[in-house]
Amino acid sequence: QVQLVESGGGLVQTGGSLRLSCAASGRTFSNYAMGWFRQAPGKERDVVAAINWTADRRLYADSVKGRFTISRDNAKNTVYLQMNSLKPEDTAVYYCAAANRFTASRDGYDYWGQGTQVSVSL
Repeated sequence: QVQLVESGGGLVQTGGSLRLSCAASGRTFSNYAMGWFRQAPGKERDVVAAINWTADRRLYADSVKGRFTISRDNAKNTVYLQMNSLKPEDTAVYYCAAANRFTASRDGYDYWGQGTQVSVSL
C-alpha cells in the first residue's frame, strides 16, 4: 500500500502561483510514475500532468501547458506541481496519484491522495 498526501492548496487571485506537494509513504514494490489530476464540481477527474520515475518524461494537459510544471524529488518521496499564471478555470480539487507505468490514463493509477483544494478568484 502507498499513501499519498497532498498539500499546498489554497485561494489565490488570477495570475497568482501555487506549489502543490505530494508526499508518498508506505510500502513500495516498484518505482512509480506520478501524476496530478484535478476535478471540479460536476466534472470528471482529468489528468493535469504526469512524470516518470527518472523524470525524463513529462506530460501536461493542453490547458496547463506553459503554466504548470511537474517535478519530483525521489530522495524525499515527493512530487510537486508548480502552478503559475493561475486562472479561475483552474479551480478544482487537485489529486496526486501513483502508477506503475508512465501514463496519462486515470485507469493506470493505483494509488490516490485525498486531494487539496485550489481556488482562483477574479
